Amino acid sequence: MPSNKSVSDAPITQFINCRILTDHKLQREDLWVREGKILDPEKLFFDEQGYADKLVDCEGSIIAPGFIDVQINGGYGIDFSQASDDVSSGVSLVAKKILEHGVTSFCPTLVTSPPEVYHKVLPQIKVQNGGKHGAGVIGFHLEGPFISLEKKGAHPEKFLRPFQNGGFQDLIEVYGGLDNVAVVTLAPELAGSLSVVKELSQRGVTVSLGHSVANLSQAEEAVQHGASFITHLFNAMLPFHHRDPGIVGLLTSDRVPAGRTVYYGMIADGIHTNPAALRIAHRAHPSGLVLVTDAITAMGLPPGRHTLGQQVIEIQGLHAYVAGTTTLCGSIATMDMCVRHFKQASGCSIEEALEAASLHPAQVLGISNKKGTLNYGSDADLIMLDDALNVKATYISGEEVWRRGP
Repeated sequence: MPSNKSVSDAPITQFINCRILTDHKLQREDLWVREGKILDPEKLFFDEQGYADKLVDCEGSIIAPGFIDVQINGGYGIDFSQASDDVSSGVSLVAKKILEHGVTSFCPTLVTSPPEVYHKVLPQIKVQNGGKHGAGVIGFHLEGPFISLEKKGAHPEKFLRPFQNGGFQDLIEVYGGLDNVAVVTLAPELAGSLSVVKELSQRGVTVSLGHSVANLSQAEEAVQHGASFITHLFNAMLPFHHRDPGIVGLLTSDRVPAGRTVYYGMIADGIHTNPAALRIAHRAHPSGLVLVTDAITAMGLPPGRHTLGQQVIEIQGLHAYVAGTTTLCGSIATMDMCVRHFKQASGCSIEEALEAASLHPAQVLGISNKKGTLNYGSDADLIMLDDALNVKATYISGEEVWRRGP
């Protein structure tokens, strides 16, 4: 007689009474988890005659993959671009706090900084899984310093760099190395950039185009050399022009290599991008849209003056400016807020809003085989939400790491 105990002795959790996001649809199904992975229940029943050790009643909630933020500069008073001897405690604080916004993995982002900042900060943070201690770190997003002077945005001009010694060597000298680096934002019109794009792509680093005055053919050439992402579309780039749409034109370009998708980040905070622009981008290229917070140290802080990298910034309401100017310098929106705003502003489905913060960022980082979906075998990083897309609970590797109070 077959044993009713499973092949693995690890406990099995069954999430019941939920709608789970699978195959781009919300479906009324249970979700099974063991050893931090999502289980195929058919295999469990037929091969192992297994059963659940623990039931989680979701009370009709939505279960979606955890959000992945590929561009976040800090928050809660922490600025990832400030070099200290204990950068990791700041990253840990932000990692812990963003659990309540449904973020289960993120890329700590450094804005343009002098080489000594990269040399000090990068070795202190390792790629690591999330857990009760906080969201997982996928790797750094290095935004600059190889960007355009004209489109520097809030990046300090004195630290901007061209590619001088053949390109890639400059990059290594500035950053000190590429360990634990997931994304690099650069301007593709800089001389020597194409060889850098190619080298980074071959090393598994996502190359993003941004803070740039590139025309469309320069942007297309960068994509043909391996670039696959656009940093905060519409912001810090040439405005769309019908004769030369610039980087924005990549959304409908016919020169993107077959089988490749160009993804683009959008700061859906209601401030950085007008809702009409958000709708245009989404309707033109829905499968490439990646929600990013671009959140700065001021996320979660009161109005007033704070630091961002080498600059002083000022918060007024939901706006964050370089102090004394009208230059926006990142957002103070949280990821769940961006998901809700994107859905409301674009009129997209709940599924599309959730995938823009989970599946698409995982795809652009090349990790959708284990993150960003609820497919069998994927990491059980998931969130429970109500119908208004408010986060009720966050799970990493199947373990509850945050729950909203009563």
